[in-house]
Amino acid sequence: MVYIPYLREEIEIPKDVKVEVKKVGNDVVVKVSGPLGSIEKNFGYIPILVSVNGSKVILESYFARKFEKALIGTIKSKIKNMILGVTKGWRYKLKIVFSHFPIMVKVQGNQLVIENFLGRRSKIYLDIPNGVKVQTTRDEVIVEGIDVDLVSQFAANIEQATTLRGDERPCPHGREGGPGVLDGIYVYQIEHMKP
Repeated sequence: MVYIPYLREEIEIPKDVKVEVKKVGNDVVVKVSGPLGSIEKNFGYIPILVSVNGSKVILESYFARKFEKALIGTIKSKIKNMILGVTKGWRYKLKIVFSHFPIMVKVQGNQLVIENFLGRRSKIYLDIPNGVKVQTTRDEVIVEGIDVDLVSQFAANIEQATTLRGDERPCPHGREGGPGVLDGIYVYQIEHMKP
């Protein structure tokens, strides 16, 4: 097994962002605050050192194996996404696609309601997580927030709620070998709330 004696990665902290690293028991907790809000993530027990030195977050590992090298890359990406979230925010755009039965999507309280999917009478209810804002138009759903994990997971939940599986994908007009019914709600663009 090959070890890397010393592995170090740095993340630049923008001027309007504050990063705190705490140890809670054996767990590492990182809190990032910025103009749009703050995000706190518990990374659990990780065999790498995370610290803040001036305007940089430093990730270090001694005698790193393949696992620690991969883990440093993952933690670095997570912290970068947290910094982007509190400075620019995240926006996922989903397109409502239908051919015969118009799909109606609306926000009721803290739930997203999908009606008339393939002409079904039953409605699909999805709970909107705290920290996520949802807007709907006739042919689009927009999911926004500062935590990319929450925003992307909720966008994926919307897409999964209207995904047909197995025999549920009949060919339109009885033709065999076609692509099947393409009705659903699909992610088509990922962008930042602020440029």
